[in-house]
Amino acid sequence: MKRHDDRSTGENNLCSSTDMNIGGQAVIEGVMMRSPTAIATAVRLPDGRIELNKKPFVSFVRRHKHFDIPIIRGTLNFFEMLIIGLETLNWSADVQIRYEEAENGGKQSKSGGLFNTLMLAGSMLLAVALVVVIFFTLPIYIATLLGLSKGALVFNLVAGTVRLILLLIYIALITLLPDVRRVFRYHGAEHKSIFTLESSEFLCVESARKKSRFHPRCGTSFILIVALFSIFFFGIADSLFPVVFGHLQSIPERLATHLVLLPVVAGLSYELLKLSGKFRSNRLVGKLILPGLWLQKLTTGEPDDDMIEVALCALKAALDIEER
Repeated sequence: MKRHDDRSTGENNLCSSTDMNIGGQAVIEGVMMRSPTAIATAVRLPDGRIELNKKPFVSFVRRHKHFDIPIIRGTLNFFEMLIIGLETLNWSADVQIRYEEAENGGKQSKSGGLFNTLMLAGSMLLAVALVVVIFFTLPIYIATLLGLSKGALVFNLVAGTVRLILLLIYIALITLLPDVRRVFRYHGAEHKSIFTLESSEFLCVESARKKSRFHPRCGTSFILIVALFSIFFFGIADSLFPVVFGHLQSIPERLATHLVLLPVVAGLSYELLKLSGKFRSNRLVGKLILPGLWLQKLTTGEPDDDMIEVALCALKAALDIEER
């Protein structure tokens, strides 16, 4: 871990590989970047410095090649990146807390650290419970109230539509929070930096500033693909349920079926997202990815140069490119 006092943009840094699998995530006052060999997170401190945390990283699928098959690798990568994302988000928050404590002349006690860990665990459990209730149970309950239980495909079309509406409402509501809007601006900086890398241009603010903040391999697009694909996948599964078990599903049985199959849907969606990014220059694929790009108008914001600098710092660290 180190801090950067130099505000230079590293204009001599150029990456010639546009095929490298680079992903990222916006965090509190910063950006996390993941390359095939490292994870680097850079955050802006209140005094203007950048604190960087870099660690080696090789994905589970790359370490265990027998899992590198379609759908399974997507499911494993989904859960792996979910865990890494939560850990990184927690680290970025902890950096800001430690800075404020240092400025106030106080030191975080061990009990305080334990309390923060317990709070994080509780928040994660609460978030998972809310996701299950709002985005799974509620749509199923509404579709059941409408008397659509016998038609599996129609049922899931209605439930999926309700789920999408709830997702849009949720995103629209959290964008009203100033802190969330700031995270979304760092999200835009992350996309601009990755586009700069993929264009084989100098990894500097001037190059990244001109890039789009909408990227086809974004997690926002992934969530949308999952929501849309689940309509048809769950519809097929619900149609087969009476054939296998001899009776129509109750609400708890339908919910359990959908939750069990969610990792499979995530794995399939991961493969579709990779394909859409690889063939985004194709005219048909370009039209298919448009809804995901439209949704990113809510989940990304236009970053300032300081935010882009932080994103580039994380990207160059993940790529092990040192500033000259």
